[in-house]
Amino acid sequence: MGSKKVTLGLIPKIIIGIIIGVLIGKTCPSVFIRIFVTFSSIFGNFLGFIIPLLILGFVTAGIAELGTGAGKLLGITVAIAYGFTLISGFFSYGVGKTLLPSIITADTAKNIASSAKDLEPFFKVEMPPIMGVMSALILAFLLGLGIAAINSKPLRKIAEDFQAIITKVIESVIIPLLPIHIVGIFGNMAYTGQVSTVFSVFWKVFLIIICCHFIILLFQFAISCSISKKNLFKCLKLQVPGYLTALGTQSSAATIPINIQCSENMGTSKGIREFVIPLCATTHMSGSTITLSMCAMAVMMLNGMPVNLGAFSGFIAMLGISIVAAPGVPGGAVMASLGVLESILGFTKPMLALMIALYIAQDSFGTACNVSGDQAVAMIVDKIQDSSESISVNVDA
Repeated sequence: MGSKKVTLGLIPKIIIGIIIGVLIGKTCPSVFIRIFVTFSSIFGNFLGFIIPLLILGFVTAGIAELGTGAGKLLGITVAIAYGFTLISGFFSYGVGKTLLPSIITADTAKNIASSAKDLEPFFKVEMPPIMGVMSALILAFLLGLGIAAINSKPLRKIAEDFQAIITKVIESVIIPLLPIHIVGIFGNMAYTGQVSTVFSVFWKVFLIIICCHFIILLFQFAISCSISKKNLFKCLKLQVPGYLTALGTQSSAATIPINIQCSENMGTSKGIREFVIPLCATTHMSGSTITLSMCAMAVMMLNGMPVNLGAFSGFIAMLGISIVAAPGVPGGAVMASLGVLESILGFTKPMLALMIALYIAQDSFGTACNVSGDQAVAMIVDKIQDSSESISVNVDA
């Protein structure tokens, strides 16, 4: 009887990478640590190169695909999903501005700034991106909207194939090498003495994020159950299998079949649930937006950067668009957000690397919040569709 092969998921690998990095940084000579720092430098430059291509791959195909939906129903669904995403982002900002200053004080930021100088890589390999992040976003919008407008099947196929190539790069190159990159980042942080400060801050930030997820889910279900005249607590209970599945798979796309079953149990009509749930798996990002916004604020405060509503308004607005179609890949949301973090909030490569580690370490909770919120969107759309059909029947009569 053959032994069953055991494979570690991405989160355990990231955690192991963090532990190894801390141990190496605290116990090994600087020459050895610099090997991993050199790898992180090369890998970080590769990420910088791939970000515009990632935006082109995901956003172009995502918008082009949206253009093939069921007209008015598509518009209503996307508008509600994006509205929930914006509300979640600004809610996260408000909570962060209220609570984070008591966790990340001026002394905390000073400890990071006064730490020993970062180790330098042995050598650098420059990989300049083929275009800027904003250029990639604008081009992705033009291409996606253009393909949808002219309804070109060959161009849509090219966009989907390019997205598949970028997805393959993430799954076969970036994700497997990410734990080694994390070893280099945390090895450097441990060597400079920053790691204890970061750990002391982010376990508290994670607790705040998870609480925000539950609050926003309660808000979304309260709105949808009120509109659809359903029992709030019964619907929340029926969503538990979908939430737990997303928690385990760390993928919105992989949770679609279970989520459709949950939607059926809640009484959402067949046509609506089979249209809205798969669509929202790539367009509704409440949980990811909360996590990314809160982590971004914390990283900025740790680095002594100002956090203001003006910059974050643009960040939250663009985030809901730039991560369209990304959640099908574990860690895809944070990868797709790197360009916005860099262009709008001014993140440096070390800050982006820290964001990746922090986000992926609890990505499952963001994904579970995303897919559970999809049910709220489906219930609202179902009620709107039912109301419009009733009006149509009355007018015809």
